[in-house]
Amino acid sequence: MNAEPQIKKGRKFDQVIEGARTVFMREGYEGASVDEIARDAGVSKATLYSYFPDKQHLFLAVLESECAQQAEIEFLMDAGDLSVEETLHVICKALMTFILSDFGQDMFRVCVAEAQRFPELGRTFYESGPKKWGRKIAQYLDSPRARAALNIEDTALAADQLAQLCRADLMLKVLFGIEKDPPEAEIDRVASEAVKTFLARYRRP
Repeated sequence: MNAEPQIKKGRKFDQVIEGARTVFMREGYEGASVDEIARDAGVSKATLYSYFPDKQHLFLAVLESECAQQAEIEFLMDAGDLSVEETLHVICKALMTFILSDFGQDMFRVCVAEAQRFPELGRTFYESGPKKWGRKIAQYLDSPRARAALNIEDTALAADQLAQLCRADLMLKVLFGIEKDPPEAEIDRVASEAVKTFLARYRRP
């Protein structure tokens, strides 16, 4: 098995990532060209290739970078002054915001479209996005504060259930272009109902 190439970082690394992100969001994976990415990033193709061996690895780097920025929720769970119910609501809203964002939707479409031909892309998206969210939510559900309020045997399964409740029908409407930019009030309503349903199953009597 060939070893994965080591991606080096230099002073123009972030510049390349930002340019690639812009082009991938605009053109999709298949439509994006290395020439166009280099032009938008303001670097030469030689500079781009000095960081990434091909377009696939560049796309994976953009994916991992964006997921890391948008799916970072530890600080939401460290708010000691919030109740478990309030914290779950904040988590649900943050998760929905990520799912419904232009990036989340575009990457979901691209990863589904390319999954057969480029399985590493789908695996990376899953591990950088949904799996990471699930792990962090499960960690919160394992915390002493949450344990005192909730009766959960399998926190990993419960975390996945909470995430699925957040998707609801709103995700499909946005994904299929039926609804664009859902109002904050609707996101808040879906998040509130997700928490109510979750607590109805797991809140200690």
